[in-house]
Amino acid sequence: MQVTETLNEGLKRKLSVTIPAADLNTRLDAKLEELKGQASIKGFRPGKVPTAHLKKVYGRSAMSEVMTDAINSTVSDTLDGRKERAAAQPKVDLPQDQAIINDVLDGKADLAFEVEYEVLPPVSLMDLKGLKLNKPVVAITEEEIDAEVNRVFAQNRGFTDKGDGAVVEQGDRLGLSFVGKIDGVAFPGGTSDHAHLTVGSGEFIPGFEEQLVGQKKDETRTIKVTFPADYGNAELAGKEATFDVTILHVDGPNAGELDDDFAKRLGLEDVAALRKTVSEQMEAALESMSKQHVKRQILDALDEGHKFDVPAQLVEAEFATIWQRVQHEVEGHGRSFEDEGTTEAEAKEQYQRIAERRVRLGLVVAEIGNQNEVQVTDDEHQQALLAEIRRFPGQEQQVYDYYRKNAQALASLRAPVFENKVVDYVASLAEQTEKKMSRDELAKLIQADENEVPEEHHH
Repeated sequence: MQVTETLNEGLKRKLSVTIPAADLNTRLDAKLEELKGQASIKGFRPGKVPTAHLKKVYGRSAMSEVMTDAINSTVSDTLDGRKERAAAQPKVDLPQDQAIINDVLDGKADLAFEVEYEVLPPVSLMDLKGLKLNKPVVAITEEEIDAEVNRVFAQNRGFTDKGDGAVVEQGDRLGLSFVGKIDGVAFPGGTSDHAHLTVGSGEFIPGFEEQLVGQKKDETRTIKVTFPADYGNAELAGKEATFDVTILHVDGPNAGELDDDFAKRLGLEDVAALRKTVSEQMEAALESMSKQHVKRQILDALDEGHKFDVPAQLVEAEFATIWQRVQHEVEGHGRSFEDEGTTEAEAKEQYQRIAERRVRLGLVVAEIGNQNEVQVTDDEHQQALLAEIRRFPGQEQQVYDYYRKNAQALASLRAPVFENKVVDYVASLAEQTEKKMSRDELAKLIQADENEVPEEHHH
């Protein structure tokens, strides 16, 4: 076997490989020997067909299999010998001339072909011990627990439609449609055909809900509001807007008290148990948000601390996945890139950068995991599968069957678990400083993280 390197540029490699005809013929004889025991040919007893006759009958088709095996094993052995790992499946270019291929199939000519691939870059890790991280800590106030308990009460005591002549009051649950405008022009995300809102819940921007009180069912009003200066979407922050609001239906809360009987209806002992459950759920949610922000700081630091070229093939594949989803979302909502305040070219450039970041982080995370023996146990993999199944209530069996039949999909559930374990490992080495803040401040941090780079698992 002869191997000549014809290109070595950055991560790109190109090799010319020749497998001698003698080598192919040796492999072919072994293959025919294997067939001898299985072939049933008229006029010959099983296992007694002469090799020369087998060659005449099966020669070409067997040689075609031999060629495929020889190419695969040669490419694999060559990369091993060069101590290189291909980023994706190497591309093999066979001779185009059918006459040459025929000679190879007849065992008369050497097989010469080209192999192109990109190598995975070596990753030399930054010092992980020097990382400084801020860990958000939120203390929940009694007032916040009260508000949440009241929300649970308001949601679960049930509502009854107030009928055609209904007038909106505090505490009512509404169906409404609206069109939001700034300077008389409708803005992205400001329109809904049928939204739901409980008046007084504070779900909508300040000033919105209060102005609906006294409005009748089927009536349309124009209300004026100002987006908060620290609103999540910078395009709208601090802007004055009008909303043309139509009330579609008004449901009034059913009578009832927030008492032990109500708690029992929810399957809890008493109001104290309800408070405890609500408080634990709030703490778990805040802990999860805090971890998310710490994880983001770690990924940012890893991105910042590792600058190396990444295989273009992997970036292209990652970009294609992201772009497909972006287009699906844009088209699915009947919007254009211009509606979102950008252009397709700008969006492509941004997501190209994100794809490159994800690929680089994926390689860094894998290297940290390998060097520090971070592994996903079968039990953790199983837990990830169960969590995935729970996301589809009523379709559990179909989801389970899908993963059972699809090994690649099942394997992909390991990636996010592995990444989180690596992140936890890095966090354990870092210097974490607790930062006290409110729930709103933490929510804004998460929103800012997402606006900067939408986070996703790196495979």
